[in-house]
Amino acid sequence: MKPLILVTNDDGITAPGIRALIEVVNEFGEVVVVAPDSPQSGMGHAVTVNSTLYLDEVKIDDGPQKEYKSNGTPVDCVKMAISELMERKPDLIVSGINHGSNAAINVVYSGTMSAAVEGSIQGIPSIGFSLMDYRWDADFEAAKFYVRKIVKYALENHIPKGIALNVNIPKLPLDKIKGIKVGRQAKSNWEEEYDKRVNPHGRTYYWLTGKFVNYDDGKDTDLYALENNYVSVVPIQHDLTAHHFLDEFKGL
Repeated sequence: MKPLILVTNDDGITAPGIRALIEVVNEFGEVVVVAPDSPQSGMGHAVTVNSTLYLDEVKIDDGPQKEYKSNGTPVDCVKMAISELMERKPDLIVSGINHGSNAAINVVYSGTMSAAVEGSIQGIPSIGFSLMDYRWDADFEAAKFYVRKIVKYALENHIPKGIALNVNIPKLPLDKIKGIKVGRQAKSNWEEEYDKRVNPHGRTYYWLTGKFVNYDDGKDTDLYALENNYVSVVPIQHDLTAHHFLDEFKGL
C-alpha cells in the first residue's frame, strides 16, 4: 500500500511553496491536500471555535492529488483532514514550503510549524518545511531537492511519536548548499515596535514592526547552520514542561 501523505501550509493553497511541496510528495504516495483558502501566517496553534468552518474540494493543477481548501487555520486543516476526510490516519504530514524563515523563535508563531506539531500530537510523523525567502516568486528548486531527501528518510526510518521536524532551507542555489545539519533552536527574539498612526477619521491604529535578534553564539543551532549554508533540521515537541527545573519547585 502506498503511503498516505497529508499536505498543508499557512500561505494558502495557491502559494508557490505548497505547489512545489505537492509536486515532490506525489512521487512518494497518495496525496491529500487540505490548506487554507487565504494566507494564515503567524496564526500559531490557533483553532476556530467561534465561527463555522468549510471544506471545498478544488482542482488547481493536473496532479493526481486530492485537494480541499478551508477557511480555517492550518491546525484546523489538519484536524478536519484527519477527522472528516481521510479514511485512515496519514503516514506522514508535511507542511509548507513556507515563504520565509521558521527558524529559532519563529517556530512559536508559525502556522506552518503548528500544523506539523498538531500532526505530532496525533502521533503522526510530521515535518514543516520553510525556505529563507519571503518572495512570492522564490526559487524552490533547491528546496525541492532537500524536501525529497528528508521525506524519503522520514518514510523509511520513521520519526518518533510526538516529534515534528522543523526544516529550514537557506536562500541559495543547490550547488551552494553544503548539506544538512541537525541541531537545536537558537535563543532569539523579536524586539517589537509599533508604528502608531491616526486614520482620516481620527482613530489611532498600529502597524507591528521590529527587528529579529539572535542571542545565541552556539555552533549547534539552526541559525548557525543556515548562516553557514546548511539546511537546518530541528526536532521539536509539544511538551512544554521544563523538565530540568522540576526539582527547583518541589518545596511549593
